[in-house]
Parts: sequence; structure tokens; C-alpha cells
Amino acid sequence: MADRVHPRDSPPVSPKPPLDKPVPPPGTYVIKIPKDIVHRVPPPENARRYEQYTRKKHRRNRHCCCLCWFIGIIFILIALLGIAAGIFYLVFRPKAPNYTIENITIRGINITSPSSTTGISPEFDVTVKADNPNDKIGISYEKDSSAEIFYKDMRLCNGILPSFYQPSNNVTVFKTMLKGNGVKMSSEDQRALVKAQTKQEVQLMVKLRAPVKIKVGSVKTWKITVKVDCDLMVDKLTANAKIVSRSCTFRVDLW
Repeated sequence: MADRVHPRDSPPVSPKPPLDKPVPPPGTYVIKIPKDIVHRVPPPENARRYEQYTRKKHRRNRHCCCLCWFIGIIFILIALLGIAAGIFYLVFRPKAPNYTIENITIRGINITSPSSTTGISPEFDVTVKADNPNDKIGISYEKDSSAEIFYKDMRLCNGILPSFYQPSNNVTVFKTMLKGNGVKMSSEDQRALVKAQTKQEVQLMVKLRAPVKIKVGSVKTWKITVKVDCDLMVDKLTANAKIVSRSCTFRVDLW
């Protein structure tokens, strides 16, 4: 009687690989990569674009860095200048000089004569008092100064101021001569001047411009323009004119 053969005793049968998948040759390894991981090589034009973008980004970063350095240096300089100005003020206590018109002499203006409408040649002798109240600061008055006298908008005469050095805590009184030539007056201005002289209230404007250098010890600054405007009222336009009222304003142009 023949022995029975049970299915579990039969050797396992390996499944045949499908015909559409190639079988790797012996001695090779197969590495399986999950489908969600994709490895791609970028095309050459993308590589060039990436390189250009990276170069622009580096250049932009360099420019931003230089700009930040420049702004930082400016802020540092401003802070140092502020500190220096504060130290200068605490040490020297600078004060503004004072200017006053002390006296005025007028010649060459006769508004009752016929020549006043054709042209006059006035002469003004102006005495100015300059007061420097600073303890450690001197003022050097340079060349290229100017002095003018106006009646309303009409310039009557002009001249220059003397050049001199004014030490600290000093009051200097100087005189300057101003001349005009062929100044024409309208009939309206002539009538206004006659009326002002009758009231003894002739209003004039004196404008002084002087380039100066401030001296602290042995150090001198650059040229600074001092501007003085004085509203002056005199009783008459003669050699013995008297000043009725005066008011001067002072300002400085640093550049």
C-alpha cells in the first residue's frame, strides 16, 4: 500500500516573478526607495539663476552693511560734536556781543531844495559801540564788511567798518563814514521826510555786516558773519541831529 503524501510535506513552491519586471543579475543589490522621496537633478538654467540670485543677495548685504556703518559713523560724529559743544559752553560760557549806535551826524540832505528830486549826496558819520562781555573769547573783525543806511526801502548811503581785534571783556567805540551819490527821492518821499522832520521823528534803518573770527586762546574759528540791524529815530537830518530812540537786533551766520 502506497504512503500518503500530505500537502504540508511537499516542498514550497516559490512564485515566479512577473515577466514584465527584469530580474537583476546575480551579485547585485536592490535598494528600495519610498515613493514620497524624489531625487531630481535641476536643469542647468535653474543652476545659473540660483547663482545669480546668490550673487545679488551677497552684494545687497554688503551695501546694507556699508550703509549701516556710514549712518553709525555720522551718529557718532554728531554725538562727539554735541559733547564738544557742551564742554565748550561749560568751560568758556560764551555770551553774545552787544552793538549800539551811539551818535550820528548827517550832511548833504536838504529836502527843501530842488536838487533833492534830481539827486542828493548824503554823508553820515556813525559812531558804533561794540561790547564783548566774554571772559576768555576775543573777536577779530575782518575785511569785506559793509554798513548801509536806509529810509524806508531807499538806500541813502553805504560804507565799510574798520578791521580790528577786540579782546575779551572789552568795549570798543569806533566811527565809520557812509556816503551816497546821486540818490533820487520821489516827491512822495520828500513830503514824508518834511513831515517827519516837523514831528522830529525821522525813522532810519542802519544795517551792519561784519565777517569775524572768534579767538579762544591761540585757536581761531572760520569766518562768521555778524549781522546787526538797528532801527534808529532822529529828530532831524542835519549835522547836529540827535537820536530819539534806537533798537538793535543781532544775529550770526555760521557759514
